[in-house]
Amino acid sequence: MSGINEDLVDERVPRTWFWTVEEVCKWVKDEAGFPQYVDCFEKNNIDGRKLVHMTSANLPKIGVYDWKDVKELARGIRMLLTVHVEDWFRSISLAPRESLALYLEKKSRTGEILDDTCLEKFMEKFDETKWQPPLANMTMIMPE
Repeated sequence: MSGINEDLVDERVPRTWFWTVEEVCKWVKDEAGFPQYVDCFEKNNIDGRKLVHMTSANLPKIGVYDWKDVKELARGIRMLLTVHVEDWFRSISLAPRESLALYLEKKSRTGEILDDTCLEKFMEKFDETKWQPPLANMTMIMPE
């Protein structure tokens, strides 16, 4: 089974990931309530795979300039993809990134190897439970 087919049956991968440009535009118009930006998404061929890159930093690059609209669209897209907003002030003791967000970003690109990758295979290589936070004090190592 190819990576795309495996992802289709994996409940952890959001269904929006497989949306076409038309389905994304329909969501922008009907669900998000921004019909004025449908043309921006359509002209830039934003499909479900490319949605992961539509952050508050990238939406102005495709023509969404109003800051309130940028915030609302970025929030709506994160909710669709079930990924959390990147918190630049978070503790360094936390794992580097959410694994689903990393997978979606990686999978947003195309190619034979990436197309054969599925979330299950990715999770085998990237396991958040394997990550250990840095020691607070390198000179003080506590016995187990």
